Amino acid sequence: MKEIFSRRKALKQMAMGTVAMGAAGTLTSIADNKNESYHKLKGNIHHSVCQWTFDFLPLDVLCQIVKKIGFGAIDLIAPKDWSTLQKYDIYCSMCYTSGKVSLTNGFNDKKNHDQLIKDYLEVIPFIKENGYKNLICFSGSRRGMDDETGLKNCEEGLKKILLLAEKNNVNLHMELLNSKVDHKDYMCDKTAWGVELVNRIGSPNFKLLYDIYHMQIDEGDVIRTITENHQYIGHYHTGGVPGRHIIDETQELYYPAIMKAILETGFQGHVAQEFVPTGKTNEEKIAQLKKAVSICDI
Repeated sequence: MKEIFSRRKALKQMAMGTVAMGAAGTLTSIADNKNESYHKLKGNIHHSVCQWTFDFLPLDVLCQIVKKIGFGAIDLIAPKDWSTLQKYDIYCSMCYTSGKVSLTNGFNDKKNHDQLIKDYLEVIPFIKENGYKNLICFSGSRRGMDDETGLKNCEEGLKKILLLAEKNNVNLHMELLNSKVDHKDYMCDKTAWGVELVNRIGSPNFKLLYDIYHMQIDEGDVIRTITENHQYIGHYHTGGVPGRHIIDETQELYYPAIMKAILETGFQGHVAQEFVPTGKTNEEKIAQLKKAVSICDI
């Protein structure tokens, strides 16, 4: 995958506090366009969108677009930007810590524990104070580490956080990412590994973020995996395979059936769009978000 499409690049940009503000006036006019009709969502699925995939829009404008499409949540927002969401009554459906976010340096390596534990303990009460519930975490890369050592290290580090998470009703979600295409060497790349970690930790406040795009690449068998492991999953991300493009008929997954399977498990959390729009103009890219939400709105 090209670097411009990588979540890793977006995380680095977020850490540096860079947000593209060019052509803000034009984009605001897109958000304010009252001539375009948007259908009313059914309310069965709690929709969200990952901010990094639409980072060509100022966050203020993305909030307006989200409200116009008819849902009310954005994923993967750090505390510094929560006030912007709150200005538009948009919910942060998956939070970052205030510290540097890394997919490669995670809980599977003890040398990362001191800084990670500090960052998570600092942000958890702040998440509760702002009315949010979900906080993302990552296993990190293997770097030659075996599965068992990684499980033990993750369990040790996360248990030092979860007592405070339980006290504040905050849920930690470890994301499943593919190690075949996008995040080579990432440890939490199989549902079974993640489920084992959830069982070892044994807290109702620790679950998996099941990224449908990533798990289709590394495992496939998406619907059966979701059906058999739904009790371990607290959040979902979407994306078209191949290429993490829009989730329509141009790719190999049929999202209405996947959404139906998720709904039938009794899931009450959020499903966040995490595809990279491919339209030539901002208007076309926004239309793709509207289309993707419609596809998932069963």
